[in-house]
Amino acid sequence: MHRSIRTSALAALTVAGLVFGLSACSEVTDAAKEKATEEVDKAVDKSMNEKYEVTYEVTGKSIASIQYAEGGGTATDPKLATVENPTLPWKKTVTLRGIMPPSVLPLAVDPTGDSEVACKIIYKGKPIAEEAGKGAASAAGCVAVSPIV
Repeated sequence: MHRSIRTSALAALTVAGLVFGLSACSEVTDAAKEKATEEVDKAVDKSMNEKYEVTYEVTGKSIASIQYAEGGGTATDPKLATVENPTLPWKKTVTLRGIMPPSVLPLAVDPTGDSEVACKIIYKGKPIAEEAGKGAASAAGCVAVSPIV
């Protein structure tokens, strides 16, 4: 009888140890999750606020206007600027922030069908987007994913 009480007591202590051990693991896991979440939040905040420069380049014939993201605003509602009847070749360097996509949209119009338009977005000396178009009315929209995400 004493033996079964000792066995039962030992079993109860073992179960209690497992319960306390598992709850300690749970606390460590929760702490690890919290730390990981904090690190991810810091990385997202940094990338949302990090600034980067791109250069827009536009070439062609009969270009009537160029619309481009000039910085400011938000990624879903960027501040846009427009240049009417630009001198070609046209080049503009802008500073954007976070996940805001760089974009430039030149529009060419020539009733004889002889318009040409080409655009590039340059980041750190390398093109990250290029487009071209021809015709009576043509557009070449260059849009790229933010290079810092």
